[in-house]
Amino acid sequence: MNIDYKTSVKVDYGFEIDELRPVTTYSEHIQNSKCANSHAHTRAQLISCNTGIMEVVTKNNIWIVNSLQSVWIASNEEHQVYFPNNVKVNTAFIDESKLGNLPKDSFAFETSDFLKSILEKIISFSNPNIFTQQQNRIIEVFLDELSDLKPSKTFLPTSQDKRIKLVLDTLMNDLSSQHTIDYYASKSFVSPRTLSRLFNKELGMSFGDWKMRLKLMEAVKQLGENKSVKEIAFDLGYENVSSFIVTFKKNFGKTPTNYLMK
Repeated sequence: MNIDYKTSVKVDYGFEIDELRPVTTYSEHIQNSKCANSHAHTRAQLISCNTGIMEVVTKNNIWIVNSLQSVWIASNEEHQVYFPNNVKVNTAFIDESKLGNLPKDSFAFETSDFLKSILEKIISFSNPNIFTQQQNRIIEVFLDELSDLKPSKTFLPTSQDKRIKLVLDTLMNDLSSQHTIDYYASKSFVSPRTLSRLFNKELGMSFGDWKMRLKLMEAVKQLGENKSVKEIAFDLGYENVSSFIVTFKKNFGKTPTNYLMK
């Protein structure tokens, strides 16, 4: 999953405190870029992409987000966002004065067409210093939609435990690996039983489930890069394409070919 990102993006709207500008937005076509630094801001953030794939990283989770999904970043949550290849990003920053009924945790979710349309409408306001009454009414509808967001399962939990982090980094740098938990236990200087317990305690899932979810999220990323199903299957270490398709459909309810289609 290592990519040499060529440019950095810095957007300061998240640090603004102004009740008269309850929602500020940023929209741009970005290629092979990332946020300038890992950061946190007072405003909560909705980040979405109309095209392409984003990778959003917080202290405890990683999300690979396609054009059908968005990520909600809670107020003061440290995060970093990566934009491999070509991405059309749409994002909104919500002032702390409007966060009372909005989610307190960060998560990815499936984006409704209605929410996308409202976000596009608010982006068209071009961040005025004072909103009109009509604009404020649209903002209130937008905030009401945000209050009802439901998390999706397209996330990858992480951990600050040094033993776990060593294993996770090794797995992410060798996506086609066929090694068992015994191999990774030896690398982190613990027994396989201890490593298994650590995965369940720190990540809420087994070693095997985490490894499979890593592969599936990388598959989603590569689908967004227009790679063929065959190429993805072999990149991820599957012995044949059919077993990859079966696993993908079991977890996402769609075949890889149909995943990014409405």
